[in-house]
This record gives sequence, structure tokens and C-alpha cells, in this order.
Amino acid sequence: MSNSKSNSITTKRFVIRKTLIGTNTIITFKNKKGATVSYNHDDVYNTHKSRFDAMNCFVKYKSYTNTNAMPAFCRNLAISK
Repeated sequence: MSNSKSNSITTKRFVIRKTLIGTNTIITFKNKKGATVSYNHDDVYNTHKSRFDAMNCFVKYKSYTNTNAMPAFCRNLAISK
């Protein structure tokens, strides 16, 4: 059962966090080139679940971040405005 309510967060970087899984959160961040990028946290996580779960940072810190840009392997999941 998924949460039908949508939440929004604005950050300074791309982030996937274990605490946000299942919250149907739309995350928006501005990359170093000044472009604004939005994505659905659950869509990105669920599509690449095995990849995130295998990352040492995700296991140790329960999150994955990228300050520069949305990672190439999930850019196709960005929400167009």
C-alpha cells in the first residue's frame, strides 16, 4: 500500500534516504550549473533498489547523495517542468 499524499522537499543536492522510502516525496534541487531538477524519491529508489542497497554509503549512513547532479543512471526519472 502506498501513500497517496505527496510531500515536497527542496535540497541543495540529489539525495536518496531510507527514511524517505514509501513517503511519495518529490525532491527538488539546484545543480552546480544552476538548473533545477525534480524527481520522485520512491520512483528513483524502487527502479534502482538493488543498486542503492549495495552501496556502502547507503548501508552505513542510510543515504546516498550527489552534490553535482542527478546520477546518469537515473536521469531518465527526472520530472520535467
